[in-house]
Amino acid sequence: MSELAKLNFPAIRLRARRRGKQIEVWDELRGIWLVLTPEEWVRRHLISYLTTYCGVHPMRIAQEYAVPLNGQDQRADVVVVDDTAKPLLLAECKAPHVGIGQEAFAQAVRYNSILEARYIILTDGIRHYCHELCNGEYTPLSDFPNLNNTPPDKPTTKQ
Repeated sequence: MSELAKLNFPAIRLRARRRGKQIEVWDELRGIWLVLTPEEWVRRHLISYLTTYCGVHPMRIAQEYAVPLNGQDQRADVVVVDDTAKPLLLAECKAPHVGIGQEAFAQAVRYNSILEARYIILTDGIRHYCHELCNGEYTPLSDFPNLNNTPPDKPTTKQ
């Protein structure tokens, strides 16, 4: 795993195995092995951060969440639902070498036009962009949303 980028998230522990030439990691939420791609590396870190520092219960996290858009199902990387199963947070993860641009923001906004989550997060593991949807407008946040009223710890976002 030494070829994976150092991310702007606290370190995490992963259960991993080698299968042929690929490394796989255990997804505790879905109970499956996943190929450890750079994007998956970012997703594992984001999920750990949301549960450890933002007060998100693991059972409220859905991955590869179906978003019906223009007659086709798209997939949001991570969706956190509230206690009524309504999407509260939508997150899109990109590999560190891909970066976050206007196209990624537009993708998240398209998905959120269907889901209507209060928060969207875009991250490449190094830079994190968090926005809150209020009255039809996206307002940049200076940090990750606090979903249980305890102060979140590092990392900070970039606007």
